[in-house]
Amino acid sequence: MFALGLPFLVFLVASVESYLGVLGPKNVSQKDAEFERTYVDEVNSELVNIYTFNHTVTRNRTEGVRVSVNVLNKQKGAPLLFVVRQKEAVVSFQVPLILRGMFQRKYLYQKVERTLCQPPTKNESEIQFFYVDVSTLSPVNTTYQLRVSRMDDFVLRTGEQFSFNTTAAQPQYFKYEFPEGVDSVIVKVTSNKAFPCSVISIQDVLVSCLPFCCSLAGSRAAKEGGRPGSHPSASPAPLQCPVYDLDNNVAFIGMYQTMTKKAAITVQRKDFPSNSFYVVVVVKTEDQACGGSLPFYPFVEDEPVDQGHRQKTLSVLVSQAVTSEAYVSGMLFCLGIFLSFYLLTVLLACWENWRQKKKTLLVAIDRACPESASLLGHPRVLADSFPGSSPYEDYNYGSFENVSGSTDGLVDSTGTGDLSYGYQGRSFEPVGTRPRVDSMSSVEEDDYDTLTDIDSDKNVIRTKQYLYVADLARKDKRVLRKKYQIYFWNIATIAVFYALPVVQLVITYQTVVNVTGNQDICYYNFLCAHPLGNLSAFNNILSNLGYILLGLLFLLIILQREINHNRALLRNDLYALECGIPKHFGLFYAMGTALMMEGLLSACYHVCPNYTNFQFDTSFMYMIAGLCMLKLYQKRHPDINASAYSAYACLAIVIFFSVLGVVFGKGNTAFWIVFSIIHIIATLLLSTQLYYMGRWKLDSGIFRRILHVLYTDCIRQCSGPLYVDRMVLLVMGNVINWSLAAYGLIMRPNDFASYLLAIGICNLLLYFAFYIIMKLRSGERIKLIPLLCIVCTSVVWGFALFFFFQGLSTWQKTPAESREHNRDCILLDFFDDHDIWHFLSSIAMFGSFLVLLTLDDDLDTVQRDKIYVF
Repeated sequence: MFALGLPFLVFLVASVESYLGVLGPKNVSQKDAEFERTYVDEVNSELVNIYTFNHTVTRNRTEGVRVSVNVLNKQKGAPLLFVVRQKEAVVSFQVPLILRGMFQRKYLYQKVERTLCQPPTKNESEIQFFYVDVSTLSPVNTTYQLRVSRMDDFVLRTGEQFSFNTTAAQPQYFKYEFPEGVDSVIVKVTSNKAFPCSVISIQDVLVSCLPFCCSLAGSRAAKEGGRPGSHPSASPAPLQCPVYDLDNNVAFIGMYQTMTKKAAITVQRKDFPSNSFYVVVVVKTEDQACGGSLPFYPFVEDEPVDQGHRQKTLSVLVSQAVTSEAYVSGMLFCLGIFLSFYLLTVLLACWENWRQKKKTLLVAIDRACPESASLLGHPRVLADSFPGSSPYEDYNYGSFENVSGSTDGLVDSTGTGDLSYGYQGRSFEPVGTRPRVDSMSSVEEDDYDTLTDIDSDKNVIRTKQYLYVADLARKDKRVLRKKYQIYFWNIATIAVFYALPVVQLVITYQTVVNVTGNQDICYYNFLCAHPLGNLSAFNNILSNLGYILLGLLFLLIILQREINHNRALLRNDLYALECGIPKHFGLFYAMGTALMMEGLLSACYHVCPNYTNFQFDTSFMYMIAGLCMLKLYQKRHPDINASAYSAYACLAIVIFFSVLGVVFGKGNTAFWIVFSIIHIIATLLLSTQLYYMGRWKLDSGIFRRILHVLYTDCIRQCSGPLYVDRMVLLVMGNVINWSLAAYGLIMRPNDFASYLLAIGICNLLLYFAFYIIMKLRSGERIKLIPLLCIVCTSVVWGFALFFFFQGLSTWQKTPAESREHNRDCILLDFFDDHDIWHFLSSIAMFGSFLVLLTLDDDLDTVQRDKIYVF
């Protein structure tokens, strides 16, 4: 390596000699100079001024030196060149200093200040010299001011705030040394004004040596009897001098982030072998990187702009970060919260089991009708028959003319003959002789629409004015079970194929952040971002554990319910066979899986949150919203609910538009027009599908049939809708969706993914409210457990949304502007507001799933031909 370095030295010496030969002889004025004194001198092309400074350097005390230069002549000619020669470093800069911005704009600075880093010493104290050379190629005299001063506050202390001024040509940097027992600190920099834009950088005091330098250091260590790199004998690692402290080079090394009013960087001792680092503060020449506007620039070619007024006052504070005990307590707290739900579920299961055993003894004595099961859906006691005497064959599948043999049980709510929903006075009939289509020959998809014509055609059944669940639960239950199990298997497959590339991508994001040091890539809450390993914000990832654990718990609850239901079917329990909402668990399994995947993908998003990967956090939110709506619809429409293939295809289209919105939606009017039109058309098609229960066709004659309906029902004879309840729901749904489409077209929000999610949530809440209202209007009741779930879930959702809208960061702004919203941790000094949102929202989603699971438990002893469809 030394052989390779020798030619380089020869070339360097030859270049210097050639340079001096071209310049010719000069008059050199060398003088001894003093600190804290201002020198006003002149220099020209024939004169070089050299100032000699000396100061005492001690091993245990670090002192900074500040060089200030101001050129008094405002000439456009040759600038002055200042060269500061130290023991192990050389710093050179010209005055006026010209820095470049965007589009190669030039900005001129007459006053320049630079900080010199102190070379290390092996002795207890040592007198070191450094020289300041001043030269120019200008033939006329140029007057300048030179002042060299000591920096008493060069070393930052833990917990002590320090204020200072800086400009683009007068950068500042300070040194911080880790105290004993401190492994991690947070460097916080604040300012009262947002602009000018600045950059905060953390740079190591020592740098990795080049191969040639390392070879020399290794040879020197070998001569001293040690091995290369050993601390006792080998020379210390090269000092990083000069420090990269200008706008055009501050990003070359270390960690850095732009700043307006607030910035924070967490620094770990393990990343700095010297146990110390520099805090560098630089003002940028332009504000566009921080969201500001470009300054006025004259249309004169190669004319620099004087920006001497861009000064900023900042304060820096280094405080100790959380200790390892905080990491342990945070993880234990997170696990404790969600494992308590497992414990509560086990206790409820034991209590339910004891209650069922007690009821079994009473039923065996009194032959009383058992109540419905609660959360875990334990089986009921087999009854020989239902109370009552009227045969089931006398029913016309829910027609009002033959319910219970008469209509005496119905209540006249208006006094004008209008029938109100209710189960008053109705009797239960033996249904053991009811013909079912549980054919053993086949359970293929071809059997889905194979209905016997004993009673009526499905076109007649599904278009009756008043429908009952029995009318829409006529298909083979094994066929439907397989149909709805596809939901689970499909979402499991989607999850695997979606998650793997997402994990790979976010790992790449994190690697880029760690390698480049650019902390503007990810939008963290830097005031509460606790690193662990290669992860920059471990707390934001850990708080997503609730989605995974509660999703798994929900799957276990569904599994227990399905086992109990299957046992009841094996015993030919007539309540399980003929009563209540038909039990299909495939969608519940899909919902639980989606909740777990939401936790995983949300954690992936928070590895490096930014605009481009926000869709990772929302994709399975779309899934959850869609599956919940499908489950609500499936409860009363099991035969005509959408298949897994069509449902996931529609959700795939939603995610596709989400990606398009992220890429093209920002301020793109054409995109918003197209999306709004598609949104309205999709709303109309879905409304038609729901209103006619699927008994319509989208073909070439659709427009002719629409015109015919408008003519007969609106022009020739104005008649009300046949299905009033459905019409009310669909009208409200269309009003909301058309309003959302108009809002998107007019406002064009930047966060398209959240806008799309808001559409799904609004439709889900509307349908859920409609379901609850119609359930109560039909004379049904809500049992204690689902009622408690509704109340508690609503309260938790309220608190969760409060923390969500705190807005600790936002990628709709620049990274520097986003950091203005950063706040300190509020829970255990480890979790911030968004982490609490993760905790509460996972609990609220779990509670919402339980509401869907237990909402219709009051119908478990009600015959299906007496349960209304709405």
